[in-house]
Amino acid sequence: MLTAFRWLIRIVSGVIALGVILALMAYYILSRSLVDYDEDFTVPGITAPVEIVRNNDNVPHIFGKTDEDVYFALGFAHAQDRLWQMTMLRRTAQGRLSELFGPATVKVDELMRRYDLYGLALQSAEVQDEATTRALEAYAAGVNAWIGEVNKGARGRGAPEFFLFEPEISVWAPADSIAILKLMALQLSSALQTEVLRARVSLLLPDERLADILPDDPSQGVAALPDYASLVPGVPPLMAPVHFAMGPFSPVAEPGMAGASNSWAAMPERSAAGGSLLANDPHLGLTAPTIWYLARLELASGGVIGGTIPGVPVVLVGRSDRLGWGLTTAYVDDQDVVIETLNPDNPEEYQTPDGWARFESRQSIIEVKDAEPVTVTLRWSRNGPILPGGHYELGSITPAGHVAAISWTALSGEDRSISGAMALMRAGSIPEALEAGRQVVAPAQNLMLADGTGIALQVVGALPARDAGHPSQGRLPALGSDARVGFKGVLPYEDNPRVVNPTSGLLGNTNNKTVDRPFPMHVSFDWGDTQRIQRWLTLMKAREVHTRESFIEAQLDTVNPTARSLLPLIGADLWFTGEAAPEGTPERLRQRALILLAEWNGEMNEHLPEPLIAEAWLRALMKRLIQDELGEMSETFTHISPVFIERVYRNVGGASVWCDVIQSAAVESCTDIARIALDEALLQLTERYGANLESWRWGDAHQATHDHPVLGEVPFLKYFVNIRQSTSGSDDTLMRGVTRGEGPEPYQNVHSAGYRGVYDFADPDSSVFITATGQSGHPLSRHYDDLGELWRRGEYIPMSLDPELARAAAAGVMVLTPEGQ
Repeated sequence: MLTAFRWLIRIVSGVIALGVILALMAYYILSRSLVDYDEDFTVPGITAPVEIVRNNDNVPHIFGKTDEDVYFALGFAHAQDRLWQMTMLRRTAQGRLSELFGPATVKVDELMRRYDLYGLALQSAEVQDEATTRALEAYAAGVNAWIGEVNKGARGRGAPEFFLFEPEISVWAPADSIAILKLMALQLSSALQTEVLRARVSLLLPDERLADILPDDPSQGVAALPDYASLVPGVPPLMAPVHFAMGPFSPVAEPGMAGASNSWAAMPERSAAGGSLLANDPHLGLTAPTIWYLARLELASGGVIGGTIPGVPVVLVGRSDRLGWGLTTAYVDDQDVVIETLNPDNPEEYQTPDGWARFESRQSIIEVKDAEPVTVTLRWSRNGPILPGGHYELGSITPAGHVAAISWTALSGEDRSISGAMALMRAGSIPEALEAGRQVVAPAQNLMLADGTGIALQVVGALPARDAGHPSQGRLPALGSDARVGFKGVLPYEDNPRVVNPTSGLLGNTNNKTVDRPFPMHVSFDWGDTQRIQRWLTLMKAREVHTRESFIEAQLDTVNPTARSLLPLIGADLWFTGEAAPEGTPERLRQRALILLAEWNGEMNEHLPEPLIAEAWLRALMKRLIQDELGEMSETFTHISPVFIERVYRNVGGASVWCDVIQSAAVESCTDIARIALDEALLQLTERYGANLESWRWGDAHQATHDHPVLGEVPFLKYFVNIRQSTSGSDDTLMRGVTRGEGPEPYQNVHSAGYRGVYDFADPDSSVFITATGQSGHPLSRHYDDLGELWRRGEYIPMSLDPELARAAAAGVMVLTPEGQ
């Protein structure tokens, strides 16, 4: 027995020792791709030595003799820290994910091939201005120089992920950077999804109820919207839920998950220090690492600093000494679904207002790992690419004998958006920046500007021109055989909304409605926010003058205007229910919850139970209100609609009818539904978090999910690559953290401000910024998540253009020397 025990100890010890040895070997191999930021390199493609000074937060400050040398070094730095992320963005745009991931990503690749984003990027690369072309070529050369160093220097294949997949990396090309911008345009667009959803719901509900559940704007309904069945006959109503996401690496967002953002600015006379102020925090899906990469470039026109996207040689959001710029999604209705009628005698033809026309057609082969290649026939009509019914659930709104074409402004081979972004970096004043925006095609954005003397808001990006007689005004799919349907070019840039130096001295956008113009000059019928803007207005009006600190305070504000307005409305008859109920009963639990909510100020603080109770109540209420009318379709509405709930509880246009359960004999009141929903929410929360509701914490449910797009679901590895953080905020707070809305963890924070910046032109070097994770994409690097904790706590890092400050705090200085010197 003793001998057996000794052998057992030896075996266990041997297994542990072997595990330690394997772990050390794995660490050694994987750490080979960690970057030594003090290492120097001799490289081809630059004219003089270039310095990359990385401060303690790993923000590179790049100094070179020419702009091209600086862009080369940015490409080099991007590739050092984010090579895997860059190649995945490029593969997604090219439709080549399945070469690595097999059948799981074929649908994404097929969609990318049908849109032909990369082919259009190749065409667009030929039409950029000379300065942009030189910058793109220099940047690509810098990326390729680092790939060359990886290949010849045994540097761990450039990133740990390459050990799990095909290690070969294609050379970078200028079109790759343009393709990534086009991919961002797709990720930020949701007009197509909205059209499909509106068509599906309109087949189930009468006009006045459609106006409740999918309102255009709080001040106006959509009662005048034509019935989809009258526009496109032959489509049966379906109650099945609508899901748009396409699995791994899906570039298609579910409703409410497309781009969003906040940005506001103050003129010098509204600033305590006498200089313009600007704040910006773009909202995108959370990932590890974040999509943003901080950088400073010293160009011939001066220094610029801010947020870049790896793969693109542009400071997309940031500032120079003279100008600051921020972006928010403009919600331009830049996509239309056009239903093309097939020729019954020749399916290769479709009906136009002038007769039958032939589709443009070609084939594309998708290589699939561990499976046979997939051949896809790509077809285009005069209105755009033809998508099969399996994409965007288009099959559910397309009658037999028809196909769906997609019109979209981004589908242009003459897209000079990146030239516009380059010109913006060089601009020294608001007029110059406004002129730079003329070149932008997609994604359409609200460009917020501030310089030493004023502020401005300009919608940049192509606005489609539509016929004033369009049968659905672009809100629903329509038949392409109608001459009024389809884009009629784009509107002149002068028609894009613009506000310069308003009399109030303040500008702000939270994806709210920006203009009130009639169709077809309307910009959009669908906007991204009706709630955050109300809180922003309150905060801005509270002060006569603002400071950098007050702008930061607004950026980090967690008061929920939705909860503050809706809870008193839906609980009007529940706050006082007579005598206290016995302990341990559902009635007593409800009373305890109502007491907490009655004393709550609406702050979505991670340490409080009230936000969790409120969110669960509103979520259960939304489900109760729509489930019997929409059936399984109700699962599509994963987030509450504040405008809908307010319409119901104020009985706008008879909307209180939603409270009555159709299937029951009794007539339920809205108070009944509110009480039932609260009891249901409390029961679910009790099962998850225990009976002591005072100990519940919003942050336990509202964890930010910075997950690795590839390794985030791999057992064991996910604990090393995913970053999870307890966070405050919610869907409708200025410090926005959009909840997942479905699944076992519906309150997780999955979509938030990956970048925050506040710029003060009274003292530009006092400006600050932050990103949600860290600069490095390497999980073993200390810079993988070092900025994340600061971001969670609402802290920032300095945003200085002072070269001496950068060098004084340098954690590494890398010098690139031209070959032959």
